Amino acid sequence: MRFLLALLFVVITQCSHAQAYQTESITALLGAFGPEVELVEKRLQNPVVVMKNGIRFVTGRLGTQQVVVALTGIGKTNAAMTTAFALAYFRPRQVIFTGIAGGVSPDLQPGDLVVGRETGYHDYHWTTFDNKPTNQTRNLVTNELNPGYFPGDSALLLLALQTAKSSKLEPIPGLLRAPIAVAGRIVTGDEFVNSEQRVNQLRTEHQADATEMEGAAVAQICYQQGIPCIVIRSLSDKANSSARTDMRTFLGIAARNSAQLVVSMMEASR
Repeated sequence: MRFLLALLFVVITQCSHAQAYQTESITALLGAFGPEVELVEKRLQNPVVVMKNGIRFVTGRLGTQQVVVALTGIGKTNAAMTTAFALAYFRPRQVIFTGIAGGVSPDLQPGDLVVGRETGYHDYHWTTFDNKPTNQTRNLVTNELNPGYFPGDSALLLLALQTAKSSKLEPIPGLLRAPIAVAGRIVTGDEFVNSEQRVNQLRTEHQADATEMEGAAVAQICYQQGIPCIVIRSLSDKANSSARTDMRTFLGIAARNSAQLVVSMMEASR
């Protein structure tokens, strides 16, 4: 009896996260900032520009992989809109979302990359009908509560971490160690975090490793549609009081590291 109940739970779980459409053999590479998206576009073989609802998509190949590249722009709404159009028009089998971020973990520094083991919102809060506070969104497809933090696809997570070991990541001048890539928790909100107090709060409340403004929106849409997704963030700053200056200074390096990892992941794929 217990075995049958366990089997039924697995079946229900798998069905609730089944893919919402028949996928094509194409990977969507979405980026929040122009510099990194442009770097990925420059590496495409046979690029073709496709306009959909005013959004510029570029299809092409990286290694043996067919991809579609697009700039989402800044903020959760822009990211959600571009992701929804990408899934509707191109039906990708998986989504890789990249961008710069502020580091929250004290062990990380500008130039490092955080690969989203899980990604969630830090600015979404509500109280359920039974009076319990939660940060869980509701799945429009199933009408069930989503997880508080959306899990990154395990295969893409492993591919990113393995590829990073052999990728030539550009160091930040003046820092003692070379950039590293780690699996971690990324938190998203419509807020540019630039204070030590806020960093400490995000670390305490969410055990966050990095903070940014788009990733959870992309992850939520992919989760609800049953599409494998990974969020990768390249740190341009430590989200502290010098974040704005550091971001402008190190944006180029962070973008190049992010683009290099994404391209290398596709070239390593078979």
